[in-house]
Amino acid sequence: MFFTVERASLLEAVSRLQRVVGAKTSMPILEGILISAEQGKITLVAYNLEMGMKKEIYANCKQEGDIVVNARLLADILRRLDGLQVEIETDEKLNCHIRCGEATFDILGMAATDFPEMPNVADSESINIEADIMAEMIKTTIFAAATNEGAKPILTGINFCVKDSYLTIVGIDGYRLAVRTEKVKETKNIEFTVSNKAVAEVLRLIDENSENIEIKVSNRLISFVINGYSFISRLIEGEFVNYRKTIPTEFTQRVVVNTRELINTIERVSLLISESFSTPVRCYFNELNVVFTCATSVGRATETFNINLEGPKFEIGLNSRYLLDALRAIDTEEIQILFNGSNAGILMKALDGDRFEYMIMPMRLK
Repeated sequence: MFFTVERASLLEAVSRLQRVVGAKTSMPILEGILISAEQGKITLVAYNLEMGMKKEIYANCKQEGDIVVNARLLADILRRLDGLQVEIETDEKLNCHIRCGEATFDILGMAATDFPEMPNVADSESINIEADIMAEMIKTTIFAAATNEGAKPILTGINFCVKDSYLTIVGIDGYRLAVRTEKVKETKNIEFTVSNKAVAEVLRLIDENSENIEIKVSNRLISFVINGYSFISRLIEGEFVNYRKTIPTEFTQRVVVNTRELINTIERVSLLISESFSTPVRCYFNELNVVFTCATSVGRATETFNINLEGPKFEIGLNSRYLLDALRAIDTEEIQILFNGSNAGILMKALDGDRFEYMIMPMRLK
């Protein structure tokens, strides 16, 4: 194999593929990127048996062939080179010669025949979603999906549902819920659940140059085509949580607040809370204000926030991180917060419509 390629293009592709390369695996081949050279292009593939990514790059290919190179090492080398073009040549002993400017590296590669074949999403349903809409919706829901290993697998996923030209994305971990709904141009109806790790990689692939995302869904696999990158992942099997049953339709208390002002207040009050976030923020609501209090081994913080409470006064304990995650995901100046007393979850919504819904379960107060 022998080809010449633009260093910046190769570095960008290797850096993106490196994120899905297997880490601390018992199979060294999974720590590598498969490089295949053919007339006019090279194809890069990374696959960790759960997720995979493929990218084709224009190259001046003088001799066809393929090899697997350690992803971290290749990225480090490319990052420190300063020439415009990189030459990569391999021999029958799997020696990989990398030349750029006055620099030369000789590293040992691995046989391409040992690299696992990345599956194709065959017999798939295909949809297209606007990239900017997808990115914003993922950013404002992914934080609510479960991340701990002990959680039910379905809760570690993000649910996507396209129905009647509306896309709804949902994350839920049993303690909080995030729902975003937006109008899209896609007319097909489809639903699937993808791991939060895979969704995070999709988000990283989207940039200001992204226009549409082509999504192909089969029974067990899904692929996203973004900016020439083809990203593939396993779907999370099973029926997603019926989250609509958890959202009350009637409430006994309601307040309307300025989103930014409430964020600033909660950030100040929670300064004394450790990273474990096991200490709740005590919220006492009365007719004219809510008193936020936080007491830890470090000290005590109290702040009064002016409101107009609709309904009887009450007291509730809330996780400050969950509250801030939801508030920071909201892009409207004002929101309504709905309550059913001290022991039920709270719901944050827009003043009109259901474009976003964030629900948080209360914490027990001592």
